[in-house]
Amino acid sequence: MRIAVIGHVRFPVARPFMGGMEAHCWHLCRGLRARGHAVTLFAAGDSDWGGPVEPILPEHYDRSYPWHRYNGTPELTGLLDEAFAALLPRLAAGGYDVIHNNALHRFPPRFARRERLPMLTSLHVPPFDVLQRAATDGAAPWSRFTVCSHRQKRAWWPEGAPEGAEVVPNGIDPAAWPWAGQGNGEAVWLGRITPNKGPHLALEAARRAGIALTLYGTIEKRDYYEQKVRPLLGGGLRYGGHLEGAALAAAVGRASVLVFTPLWDEPFGLVAIEAMACGVPVAAVENGAVREVIGEAGRFAPADPDALAAAILAARDIPRGIPRARVARHFTLERMLERYEACYAAARRGLSCHMPPPVYGTRALPSAQPASGAL
Repeated sequence: MRIAVIGHVRFPVARPFMGGMEAHCWHLCRGLRARGHAVTLFAAGDSDWGGPVEPILPEHYDRSYPWHRYNGTPELTGLLDEAFAALLPRLAAGGYDVIHNNALHRFPPRFARRERLPMLTSLHVPPFDVLQRAATDGAAPWSRFTVCSHRQKRAWWPEGAPEGAEVVPNGIDPAAWPWAGQGNGEAVWLGRITPNKGPHLALEAARRAGIALTLYGTIEKRDYYEQKVRPLLGGGLRYGGHLEGAALAAAVGRASVLVFTPLWDEPFGLVAIEAMACGVPVAAVENGAVREVIGEAGRFAPADPDALAAAILAARDIPRGIPRARVARHFTLERMLERYEACYAAARRGLSCHMPPPVYGTRALPSAQPASGAL
């Protein structure tokens, strides 16, 4: 199939990954290509997955419009609306067999329903009002949705999900996160260093547990790092920088426990299964889908440093074969791709169904015909 993949444009879809959405989209494109599909990524122009990239924006927007400063502002909303309004006619004119939408913008699902474009929209975040309305308006037999956990599905559709909304857990390539048979007695933490990821809580809990811990990830909020994270470093608590690829996998595999501290309604937790693939058990703050994903490979606590310290010490005793086996059963890249391919086929079959025109009409959506020079 000819598949158009739409990425989130806050960060580039490129290594080293800024977060789980970028890693997911990069592996999705490469995995689909390996399965024989022709893939074009529509994303920030500085993305690089090893295949064709069609820019939605010349570069990722967080460089000029940092999310923590501009989220919800007219400046950023206008920038994204203009970019996605220009994107949609390009998709309609591209002759793609299916479109896999991973963006967080409200236009694509509604456009897919109105123009009868086979589209799968994967929802990677907790619901927010604008996109939740678009998911409701845009649902059709050919415009379908996935979430990555049952907890997330209930959050998005508390009164019942529409037909065509499915749970497809995130998947990773276990070969990229090789098995390590023994840990070094220390803890590790992965993610963007920002308040809702909770690295300050991980450091405090590790200190109380008397265990060394290394943070890995990009510093997203410098003021938060300087005020809340840096003062906790020292005495076995370290910041190891933003590693990528084999170097990060090796650092994770050396650890005896991953400390996972989401302070939001976590939809999945990609870093958890990455560590689990290496054989590293998890001590986690139980928010969102954390227990659903980690299961018997972890120990759980509320967002309290003493309780989390106890979970860290308990998780270290979990045999390392348990996390690895859970990933192999539930969270491989091949399993995820198979499920997505089934969703693509369902969206294409849905084109034969008849539905009345959407009640929201054409408001705020561009024409399917590209403007002169838009391609």
